[in-house]
Amino acid sequence: MKPHSLRRALVLTSEQARHPYRRSLPPHVFRPFPDEPEAPRDRSLREVFDEDWRSLVSTYCATFIVVTTFLA
Repeated sequence: MKPHSLRRALVLTSEQARHPYRRSLPPHVFRPFPDEPEAPRDRSLREVFDEDWRSLVSTYCATFIVVTTFLA
């Protein structure tokens, strides 16, 4: 059996993490986000309209299914 001082920890701990779950997370989780987010790409009016139309139809279908299931 190895002495306690020679055993290697499976996960490095962070001194700022007080909760046991946060202590078990790897260090890369605590790295800050990059300063510059990606620039949003320009979407055409047609793409926006298609997305809105699909959202409307899917919401209508979901609502119709829920209401008919409730009334049945």
